Amino acid sequence: MNTQKSIKQVMLTATLTGVLAVGTLGLTSGFASVQTVSAATPSKVTTSDSQMALRTLNSFYKPALKGQFPGNASAFTVGKTTRDQVVKAFGKPDKAMTDADGFDTYHAEMGNPGYAFNYKLTKIREMRYFGTTVERQTNIGGITMKMLLKNWYTPSATTTIKNGKMKQTKVTYVRGAYQLEFIFNSSTELDHINLREKGL
Repeated sequence: MNTQKSIKQVMLTATLTGVLAVGTLGLTSGFASVQTVSAATPSKVTTSDSQMALRTLNSFYKPALKGQFPGNASAFTVGKTTRDQVVKAFGKPDKAMTDADGFDTYHAEMGNPGYAFNYKLTKIREMRYFGTTVERQTNIGGITMKMLLKNWYTPSATTTIKNGKMKQTKVTYVRGAYQLEFIFNSSTELDHINLREKGL
């Protein structure tokens, strides 16, 4: 058993060394992003990580009443902020929407969270928060369904949705004229957070 463990450690070290070497050489951006994801994968979630994740969770509670997210996107309001204003603040999206149901997507990088925006008549209809990729367990990666229900109590609705072949759980809280939706891939994996006007 110790031999198997040693072999696994050697294999992991060799893989990480190869990824770091390729990322350092800057051969492709794809390899560099693999390096970031590998570094972001936690071996275990600590108490400190959980406390930081809980602070992240609770930071969404009050801004949602105004149709806003905390942090980098706090100047944007659902139903009011225009696409031009978002582009002026964030720059051109990494991936632009291709139809009315699409999203302008801004990828997470260097500790900054990722976002996506959908527009109706040039104004934000829905905002999505994807969190960070580095130290994700201290951000939305550490928010579990148990943590959400314990701290925010009974949701307004809980539904199962399909995203391609994947089934996700949407936990919705109505916050004034808006609804905040937590999209879970599993009870311990929060994929992203949505904010939109109530009833849409």
